[in-house]
Parts: sequence; C-alpha cells; structure tokens
Amino acid sequence: MTRSPLADLKPSELRKALASFRGPYAAVAGLSGLINVLMLSGSLFMLQVYDRVLPSRSVPTLVALIILVAVLYAFQGVLEAIRARVLTRIGAGIDELIAGRVFNCLVRLPLRTPDRGEGLQALRDLDQVSGFLSSPGPGALFDLPWMPLYVVICFLFHPWIGVAALIGALLLIALTGLTDRLVRAPTKAMSGFGTRRGAIAQASARNAEVLAAMGMGERLAGRWSQANNAFREAQAQASDLTSGLGAASRIMRMMLQSMVLALGAYLVIYQQATPGIIIASSILTSRALAPIELATAYWKHFLSTRQSWQRLVDLFAAFPVDDGGMELPAPNATLAVETVGVTAPGGRRILLEDIDFSLDAGSGMGLIGPSGSGKSSLVRALVGVWPTMRGKIRLDGAAIEQWPAQALGRHIGYLPQDVELFAGTVAQNISRFDENAMPEAIIEASQAAGVHDMILRLPEGYQTEIGESGAALSAGQRQRVGLARALFGNPFLVVLDEPNSNLDAAGDQALTRAIEGIKARGGIVIVVAHRPSALAALDHLLVLNGGRQQAFGLKSEIARQALQPVTKPLHAVGSAG
Repeated sequence: MTRSPLADLKPSELRKALASFRGPYAAVAGLSGLINVLMLSGSLFMLQVYDRVLPSRSVPTLVALIILVAVLYAFQGVLEAIRARVLTRIGAGIDELIAGRVFNCLVRLPLRTPDRGEGLQALRDLDQVSGFLSSPGPGALFDLPWMPLYVVICFLFHPWIGVAALIGALLLIALTGLTDRLVRAPTKAMSGFGTRRGAIAQASARNAEVLAAMGMGERLAGRWSQANNAFREAQAQASDLTSGLGAASRIMRMMLQSMVLALGAYLVIYQQATPGIIIASSILTSRALAPIELATAYWKHFLSTRQSWQRLVDLFAAFPVDDGGMELPAPNATLAVETVGVTAPGGRRILLEDIDFSLDAGSGMGLIGPSGSGKSSLVRALVGVWPTMRGKIRLDGAAIEQWPAQALGRHIGYLPQDVELFAGTVAQNISRFDENAMPEAIIEASQAAGVHDMILRLPEGYQTEIGESGAALSAGQRQRVGLARALFGNPFLVVLDEPNSNLDAAGDQALTRAIEGIKARGGIVIVVAHRPSALAALDHLLVLNGGRQQAFGLKSEIARQALQPVTKPLHAVGSAG
C-alpha cells in the first residue's frame, strides 16, 4: 500500500502540531469510510437494473432505484464537501499553529548560519505543507485503506474478476513506487535551484541602485537566467515524469476496466455470471484503483511536501523554543567583557580573540581601529546578536545568554551600520512596534536623539508613513530615527555602530548631546566611529587591530600614549573604568 510521505519522519514540533488535529482527522477517516461505502451505489444500481429491472420490465422498480441512488449520490456529495472543508480547516490550523515559530526561526536564521541564499524558503515550506494538507491528496490517502473492500466484492462477484482487480491494483502500486523513485531527484534539484534563483533576485532587488549605476544589471540578469533555466529544466523533468506516469496509470486503469468488461462478458456467455455483473464489476474495479491513480498524479506534491516538512523539522531543531528563562533585575551597574572570542555565524575563522574590558554605569567608550579589525563583530556580540565562541559578556554579573531574549532587548539600544526601518509610522519605528508604548516615551526618545523637531516637520509628524525600509526618509533622517529607536525606553547599554556616517554638523551635535544624555542617566554607551566628532563625549577608548585588543583605557591616556615615543606596546595600557 502507498505510504504517506510524512510517515517516516522523526517526532517533532510539526508532528505534535499535526497530532493536535487527531479529532478532525478521525472525522475525515469516518467521512471517508461513509463515502467509500456510498461509492458502491453506482455498481449496485447497475447490477439491479440489469438483473432485476430489465428481466422483469418493472418501471416502478426502476423509479424506486433511481430515487434511492439519487438520494445516496446527494448524501455522498454532501459528505465529500464536508470532508474537503475539514481538510482545508486542518491545513489552515496547522499554518496558524506553526506560522509564528516559522517566522521566529526565519529572523534568527541569519544570526546563526551563513547566508546560503535560503531567503524566505521557510515560509514557502510552510505554504507547501499547509497547502498539501488542504488539497485532495490526503483524501486519496484516506481512501486507500478501502481499496481491499472493493477487491473483496469483486471476488464475491466472481474469483476471476477479483484476480483481475488485484493484479491491476498491484500494477498501479508498482507504478506509484516507480514514480517516487524517478521523480524524487528532479524534485529535490528543483527546490535547490529555486532557492538559488530567489536568492539572486532578492540580492539584486536590494542593490538595485548599484546595479543601475554601474551597469551590472545584465550580468546579474545572466546569473539569474542560468539559475532559472536550471530550475525550469528540473521542473520540466519532474512534470514530464509525473504527467507521463500519471497518463500511464490512467491508461492502465481504463484498459483494466475494459478487460474486466470483457471478462464479465466471457463469464456471462458461459453462464458463470449475470449480465449486471459485467457493468457493476467494471465500475467497482475502476473505483478500487482510483485512489492509487490519484496518488500517482499527486506524487510530485507528495515529494515536495515531504521535503518541505523535513526542512521545517530541521529548522525547528536548529532553533529550539526559547523557554523564556528567569527574569533578572534590570542592569544598572556594569558591563564586563571577559576574554571574549567571536566567529561569524556558521564560520570557523576567528574574527576576535581575547577581548577583555569593563565599563561602569555612566561611561562612554569609543571603539576604533582600521577596517576589518573586528569592530562590527564585537558590536554584534555585545548586543547578543552573535554568540561568543569563548569568554563571557556580562551585565551586572549575569552573562547575556542567561537573559530571556525579549527581556534583554528592553535593556539594549542598538544602531547598526546599515539602518533598517520598517514599513509603518515614525512613531511605530521609534517605539520598536510596541503597541503599548506611551506617547511620552516615544517623544522622550526622539528628543534624546535630537530628532523631535525634524519629525514634526514631516507631513504627518509622528504618524508619517515611512514606507518599506524607510524609503520616504533620507539616509540622514533614517539614521536619526534609528538613533531614537535605540534610545527608546532608556536602555542601560546603547551600542552605536558608526552613528554619524550620514549626519551633517547639526546631526553630529545632536549625537553628542544624546551620548551625554545616556551617560548622565547612568547608562553605558559604546560608539564605533571613524570621525573624531563622534568621540567628543566619550571618556574611554578601545583600540582593535587584526581582531585583537590593542589598547583600552581612558581616552586621554590612549591619546597621550599614541603621541609619546613607542616605549611599550599599546596593549600594556591598563584597564580603566
């Protein structure tokens, strides 16, 4: 018997989600049983017409049979409609249960693994699984267990008719197995090429300005076309195999049906069966083989769903559910970085090694060094975006991984190099899309960032829709709104990665005042900067070079050391703070 493509998977969150629909699936199984029993109506009707109505020439009997079979057909149609609706609701219910987990894993994926062009593959996998569960495919699987019933009835009509139906069923099952073997490889290849094609398209869309300005559009289009051609070839191969084997399955079923008719006629000629058995057995044999034919036609969808299911299983296993941890007191005293080493997500090369410093509340530290020295890598580790390979980063003595993710986020403000805003209003972006944010807190953050007056000059003020990625704002405006977002809620640790890269003189002054404000309220601020203006309000410096800590101390000491003749290496400057 054909197995479900989901049958051999290890237990997982997905299987648990599917198990929560045991009741609806039991109802589908019950409906399938009634439907398959009612499927006998046509065969029995023809049997009665040929064996009772025609010999007796009884019109009342014919009318009664017509009324009865019409009622049975109507009842069957209602049951099939109900079964289809239940399956649709199951698919939607699975989507509702796991969609949040899929999104959570999707946004965490780039933080843990290298970019492999997976893009939105998890969402496509979710759509594939829920779509399959809502399709006629599962209905065919529920119909398959009833196939022996039809074969048994064929044997009751006559042993040779039963043998013919059994041979036909075995042939179709073998054809289904061949379909699985032949279609599996091109279906897997199609999925891989589709992912690569999507990754190229997403990267090209993100960098449209670069492509247009430097004439790279045609070259990227060529790369996309190569991936698209490979995808299309794999898709065509899978479709050709599925449609070809599906056609063979239909022809085989039709041929078998005709052979059963001929066999019935032979038996009637030799008075081993009644004329009604000729038609009834033909209909019954066709019905017995229909679920296998449908399974063969849907086999490409079965395989795609199995692959999508397994990818989701692996994704959920890689990103376990956060149990929330224990809520810790809000940090208010120290940041300690203890001999930290950092690698990129999924990478092996050490980007930072033996970084060691500490800061007290009210401190501000500048992070400087040449390009590629590891500044942004350290920033990502400080805010908990990248895990540390060794060592610990602590807030008030607690390692940041001990904090529940959502709770830690409330105590951290982060402005990355590439400021990303989201479609919505200015107020929503500043408040980090907190629906319970108080207007006073939003205004306080914007004033701390020196952006309040600029926001008021926008068409709708704080309610101005800024579009996807903040497209309605200039680069400088996006950076200042991003600064306000980092300051929202007065977080204890504020990390700013090149916060003045797009700022004018007024913006630089506002940034300096924001840094002074963080220090004045007892926070800690760390600034990555290439321009000296960003260091004006800071009192400590950390110098990185080649992924190692070259110096850390008070800004005045580091500057004086740099001006003096080199008598000892910079890393000899003692820790301060």
